[in-house]
Amino acid sequence: MKKIFILPLFLSLISCYNVEHNCKDFKTGKFQFDHKVDGVKKTTVFERNDSIEIETFEGKTDTARIRWVNDCEYVLQKIHPKNSAERKSITMKILTTSKNSYTFEFGIIGSDTKQRGTVFKITSSK
Repeated sequence: MKKIFILPLFLSLISCYNVEHNCKDFKTGKFQFDHKVDGVKKTTVFERNDSIEIETFEGKTDTARIRWVNDCEYVLQKIHPKNSAERKSITMKILTTSKNSYTFEFGIIGSDTKQRGTVFKITSSK
């Protein structure tokens, strides 16, 4: 009998939880993404407007075109790829947002492998 009561209570609590999706707040601006490569923390800084993203990683700068699918999803395509791997487009999907950050999922288009990360907004574009 207790299980019957607990399940509806659990479902009602889950249905009240709304994930924040203020993706438009993150379409433009300057951002920072910290991640680990072989156990070492690395930082990528990028600036994005509606159609271009300029990324700096380990002193190297690269530019990609942005094609927005909707307010929370976009596709990145490097403008000057240096090899066949860089020619592949990357799909980006913002999963949740907070005041100054968003959690996202990304992967190469056509691949089932996805990764997640969190990006922090440094400044807003004008």
